[in-house]
Formats: sequence, C-alpha cells, structure tokens
Amino acid sequence: MCTSIAMKTNDFYFGRTMDIEYNFKERVVFTPRNYPITFRKGGTIKRHYAMIGMGTVIDCYPLYAEAANEKGLCIAGLNFPDNAYYPPEEAQDKTNISPFEIILWLLSQCATVAETKELLSRTNLIGIPFSKDIPLAPLHWHIADKECSITLEITKNGTKVYDNPLRVLTNNPSFDFQMVNLSQYTNLTTGCSENCFSESGIQPFGQGLGSFGLPGDYSPASRFVKAAYLNLNSACENDEQSSISQFFHMLGAVSMVRGSVITKENKYDITTYTCCINASKGIYYYNTYNNNQITAVNMNRENLNGSNLREFPLVTSQRIFWAN
Repeated sequence: MCTSIAMKTNDFYFGRTMDIEYNFKERVVFTPRNYPITFRKGGTIKRHYAMIGMGTVIDCYPLYAEAANEKGLCIAGLNFPDNAYYPPEEAQDKTNISPFEIILWLLSQCATVAETKELLSRTNLIGIPFSKDIPLAPLHWHIADKECSITLEITKNGTKVYDNPLRVLTNNPSFDFQMVNLSQYTNLTTGCSENCFSESGIQPFGQGLGSFGLPGDYSPASRFVKAAYLNLNSACENDEQSSISQFFHMLGAVSMVRGSVITKENKYDITTYTCCINASKGIYYYNTYNNNQITAVNMNRENLNGSNLREFPLVTSQRIFWAN
C-alpha cells in the first residue's frame, strides 16, 4: 500500500508514501558514480550516474524502494500483489534483470524517461530473488522525469509500459483499470457545485461541495483518484519551501493513520515514511510516522565521484520546536 506523485514547479519533485506494517531497516542511501554495481545476469557497471533514495543495504548491495539519479530521473517501486509476475525463463535477445535490480539498472544508465523506454525494450525481468531468505516483492514501478511519467507493470499478460499523464500511482488493480475508473469522477470540480438537481432554489451550504464524492478511504483505487485530483489541481508557489510543503500536504492527504487499516495478520498498516525528492537539485527530503519534522540529505554535498556507499539512518524520534 503506497502512493507516489511527480510534480513540477520551478524544479521537479518526486516522492511517495511508504505504507507498510513493518520496517525493513530503511535508510537514505547515496550511491556514487564509481561504486560498482553487479547484476546477476547483466554484468557489472563500474561507472554510472550517482543516485540517492530510500532503501536497505544487504551485503553491500543497495536495495532501493525509490530513488533519483543526478540527471533527475526518478523511480519508485509500489506493491502490486497478485498481479506482478516475473517469468523464470531467460530471454536470449535481451539483458535479464531481476526486479530487485531494476531501479539500479535504469538509474545507473538513463537520464530521461525516453532513454528508460529504450532500455526497457532491451530488458527482460526474470524471477531471481535476492537470496533464499529474501523473496521477490510483487511490484510495479512509477518512473518519471521533469517532462513525463510512465508506469511499468509485468504480469502474466507480459510487460506493459503505460504513459502516465496523471503522474501518480498506487497499487492494485492494474494501471489501465485505474485510468478507466477515473471516468466515474469527471463531475468533480474545485469550484462551487452547480444545482443540477432542480429549479427550486437549492443552494450549496458550504465550500468544497464541488468535490463531493471524492474518495476518502484507503483503498488503492480511491487513493489513486484522490492523488490524481490533488496533483492535477495543485496550486503552489515556485520556490523550494512552498513546493516541498505542497508536496508533503498532498501525500499527507492519502497517508495511513495507525489503526485505520489492519492487515489479515492483524497488524497496523501505516505510512512509515513520506519522501519528497527535489530531482533537479538532488535533495532527498523525508519525514517518518513518529517524526513530522522534515529531514534532508543533499546528494551534491557528497563526493559524486566516490566509490563508497553513504548511509543515513532515519531520524524517527519526534522533534518539537519550543516557542517559549
């Protein structure tokens, strides 16, 4: 359960909520240009674009949940259970890449969505887990640059790359359903509602009735509609602070409060962290469920030409500014 958004003001911003019932030792991870990345079937890339994102590092390997590279290309993997399918067969005419490698594979080599599409046409996703103790997560991916956005899905029906003009993504069902589902909400407006009911002089009794019917539940389809509505109608100043504030407000509108969603295992599904990446400047902003204060890590303050990973543990304790 997650929601991702791509937004553009003066700079390009990309981020997501991580809605999950557990922690996976996540931290902000910076991968410099000269950190070798080895793929199970795709060889080793010794020099590549630098990147930053949230993930976990296992056996010196950065496993990203979402990340952006120095060129401004961004990718987030979102849960896609019962739909994601990774074939076990290798393709002879393509490079075979495991889903846990796909963010590194694309961000290491591509600067734009157009380049990503071209590389994907030469890539086959194959069902190789990271290890016997770490199975493959069922995912689909939101990929975006400052100009456009796509959704990548691999199911039993094959690989689909969808243009994503709404620049948002959630979870099930598949992206084509989400787009059709939006047709039920074409009546929504940010302005005042009109009386189409009768000519008896009925008047709206308050602001916001133009969006009456906008979903408020936590299902993926409803979060998709709400995130799309907010992103399409976002009104924001172009400066950095306004853009960051707006981005966190939009994702906050689809975030999960502890106790609102309980899994079949009787665990609380919550928004463990929310992030906003200024992909134009390489700055990763985040807050966590227990710490509303925004923390930032600037990729360009690191050695882009380095050869060692940098890991930044999350600040999870609430920070409060005392005014007296």
